[in-house]
Amino acid sequence: METGVRSHQGELFVHPLSNPGATGICPEMLEVAEECSRAGDFSLAAEIYSSQLADLQQPDRGLCLRKADSLARAGRVSEALDSYCTAASLGKLRPEELTLLVETIARTLREKELGILGQGKGSGSSSSGEDGAGSDGECCEDEELDLFSCRLCKCLLHEPTTAECGHTFCKRCLEEDSVRECVHCKQKLSSRDGLPNGRRLNVVLSGLLDKLFATESQARRLWVEGEVLWKNQSLPEALEKYNAAVDLVPSSGRLLYQRAELHMEMRNFSQAVQDASSLCRIKPLWTKAHCLKATALSKAGRNDEALQEYFLCVALKPDWTKVKLEAQKVLSELFSSVFENEDLPTPLHPLQGGLTTRLIKPPALLRSLRPLTQRPGSSSQDSEFSVTKSFPVDDSSSRLSAPCPSKSDHAAGEDSTKSLAGVLAVLPAPPGGIKRKHSGDGPSAIFGPPAKLLRPDEASGIQKATVCGGRVVAAELMDSGDMECSLCMRLFYEPVATPCGHTFCLRCLERCLDHNSNCPLCKENLSEYLATRGYNKTLLMEEVLQRYLGDELMERKKIHEEEMKELSNLNQEVPIFVCTMAFPTIPCPLHVFEPRYRLMIRRSMETGTKQFGMCIADELKGFADYGCMLRVRDVKFFPDGRSVVDTIGVSRFKVLSHGQRDGYNTAKIEYLEDKKVEAEELVELLKMHDSVYEQANSWFTSLKDNMKSQILSHFGHLPSKDPDPQASPSGPAWCWWLLAVLPLENRAQLTILAMTSLKDRLIAIRRVLIFVTRKRPR
Repeated sequence: METGVRSHQGELFVHPLSNPGATGICPEMLEVAEECSRAGDFSLAAEIYSSQLADLQQPDRGLCLRKADSLARAGRVSEALDSYCTAASLGKLRPEELTLLVETIARTLREKELGILGQGKGSGSSSSGEDGAGSDGECCEDEELDLFSCRLCKCLLHEPTTAECGHTFCKRCLEEDSVRECVHCKQKLSSRDGLPNGRRLNVVLSGLLDKLFATESQARRLWVEGEVLWKNQSLPEALEKYNAAVDLVPSSGRLLYQRAELHMEMRNFSQAVQDASSLCRIKPLWTKAHCLKATALSKAGRNDEALQEYFLCVALKPDWTKVKLEAQKVLSELFSSVFENEDLPTPLHPLQGGLTTRLIKPPALLRSLRPLTQRPGSSSQDSEFSVTKSFPVDDSSSRLSAPCPSKSDHAAGEDSTKSLAGVLAVLPAPPGGIKRKHSGDGPSAIFGPPAKLLRPDEASGIQKATVCGGRVVAAELMDSGDMECSLCMRLFYEPVATPCGHTFCLRCLERCLDHNSNCPLCKENLSEYLATRGYNKTLLMEEVLQRYLGDELMERKKIHEEEMKELSNLNQEVPIFVCTMAFPTIPCPLHVFEPRYRLMIRRSMETGTKQFGMCIADELKGFADYGCMLRVRDVKFFPDGRSVVDTIGVSRFKVLSHGQRDGYNTAKIEYLEDKKVEAEELVELLKMHDSVYEQANSWFTSLKDNMKSQILSHFGHLPSKDPDPQASPSGPAWCWWLLAVLPLENRAQLTILAMTSLKDRLIAIRRVLIFVTRKRPR
């Protein structure tokens, strides 16, 4: 016959009866016990199982386990242990039979001793941020993931390399085959960043890290060298590197963790335990650290202490199945060790009392347990665990006497029935605040959270380690001179790292690449970098500037904004493109290849105006006194830096003064508008407007098809006639279209462009139309 209760995963956990047909076992009562368990009344279920056991001549192993599980679920751990011991005396406990005991002890430790809110048994993840563990028990040392940490290896940046997206990682981390995209922005990363020699370290950041964190940077180099030696199976040499690194930064959790793993591989289990113990003191809630310590203790044959760490792991992370199974396995072995190779008496009836005391007979086990049941400086009378009030036990639980003959010790055993000490007498050390000194351990192992269990001097050490992990930057070490652009000799503004590892202001770099596709410092060819135009800011550098050089950066930003404001003034200093005639409303595509005009176009885009002036050349003045403002509609860049700029005419202007800036021409201008007329002049203007439009339309339709096609492909169709020719400050659009397609010299077009009288412009256009019509071959 089978019955049982549901485990934390919702599955029915069944302990089969040893002898289902035995006299005294009532199937109906077992069904009632099962119903009680389903209803959550585990104490009543345990009483029913007890009554069934009382009617048996010999204890039934399956019933004992069911009773033990019910008592564990009810929180009556001492009585549950009594029943587990009885079952263990009848047959070896398998790890899967101890699931509820492990969960109960770990949950109680989590809620009562660690002071962490408990989770439901079906919880799929640990509570947010308490242990820093992921779904697999891995830890992210959030206190160390500061500004200068690599988000791939979680350590101080070693040979910092800036990826094309602008985020910075360790060079060796980026070169791992598994790294295909940035963990920050998810942008895909190229394998070699466009360079024949692979990725390069960021020169400025590398120097800055060596200056700010000299000791840790040196330790990180030794650490990396040790990893390489370890990978090549040069274990003794690798250990030397790790030892030197730990001497420099003894509070580095990950470094200690790796050295402990190296000790494990070298089978130096005692040293591995020491490193793991130090790590647990530094990071008391790092689940992976306790798991490592438990593994090292288990390998060293110290299963009682290993069980402590496994319990704490399950308490910190209830859903870590692998560790839970290990705890069950070790617990099973400890139960077995009590009963193997001993001449044990025939087990007594479970309700006759004192069973646990009778079963724990091996003197060696008692000697190892006794120190763990005493706080430092306490006598045998108060030999309680430090978690006396942490694990509630039902008042009706059976009293378990300590295995000591003295009367006073017997009294102490009576007092301990409501504490974890009495409950876990059959187990090794209890999970909570007990210090145990081992011959190979070094410092005493502290078990539990530092807030409750660490000595004041140890707590202060952890606080210092946290500060060290946070990497506080000394103000006197941060110098703005370390963060200057080598081109403009000013503080970096929008810093950009090139693939060769050098850093410049974004605009400084762009200006250099306008003239030459090589790096300004190392002269390495950056053609591919220029082709992709991947000018992403180095985000770490920008964050450093904002955090540590905030005032200097604000001043630098102020200078930049003043420059942009000056450049965006489209009256006082308008950039002038000296090339061809341009007219309002007429498209003007441009092929830009000269460095000065690359800079000019880029500035017009950066300032947001997206405008510049177009003038024809003048031998004496450099450019003509009249021109047309163009607005950029689109820019297409070529890999070599050239670009095709799609612009359209906006308005006419007159040049008041000529100037230059950074190699290109500038001008102070005033805008031109047509003078409006009224009354009889307006009537006359409208008649002339309609007449000249018809004349222009007739001329265009009379052109040969091939010529007409060329005009249409470049300028489009003749715009329609405007109902109000004075509506636009520049006059009707068709006039400018016609002026652009008529076969006129630039000087003649310039004369008409400068006119502010629509009537005069129409007269001039009519004369040109009459002239070209007469000259046309018949």
